[in-house]
Amino acid sequence: MAVKKTSAEKRHAQSEVRRLRNKAVKSRCHTFAKKFVLAVQQKDRELAQVQLRELQSELDNAYRKGVIKRNAASRKKSRMARLFNKTFATAAEAK
Repeated sequence: MAVKKTSAEKRHAQSEVRRLRNKAVKSRCHTFAKKFVLAVQQKDRELAQVQLRELQSELDNAYRKGVIKRNAASRKKSRMARLFNKTFATAAEAK
């Protein structure tokens, strides 16, 4: 006779799968953020612009998947855009 899983065991297995998926999505966001900050620190405007777009897209995906909340995604996008504008606006004014 087959042994059935209890609902608690099934729930735990489901939560573990979700936890690992969420961890992977968050990790991708952190990686994109690090790449963007590195590009800004190197004063590479074109690369930073591309990285910023990719980071914003990744944060939107994380929000859509329910990994992070809407305001958290908006806050991170805003801070990164402000960093980009602050860094490269001063370089444009100096020319």
